Amino acid sequence: MRLYKVTEEYVADSEQEAMTIIESYRKDASDKGYILGACSYTYKTKKAKGEIVDECWPTKVTKVFGGIWDAE
Repeated sequence: MRLYKVTEEYVADSEQEAMTIIESYRKDASDKGYILGACSYTYKTKKAKGEIVDECWPTKVTKVFGGIWDAE
């Protein structure tokens, strides 16, 4: 048995922080033996009485460590 892929999710406090998270994983990919299968972030708000009271950027990174059919 071997590790195929891992998806990690973070909550960033700003769009810039979300982009920094993704960029850091891109830079680390070749050194740590994985490729990025997918990366994304979305903008979420929390409202109270129609007004935005909080905001965040959920960020998702999928690291792929090899193909499904790759030999061990």
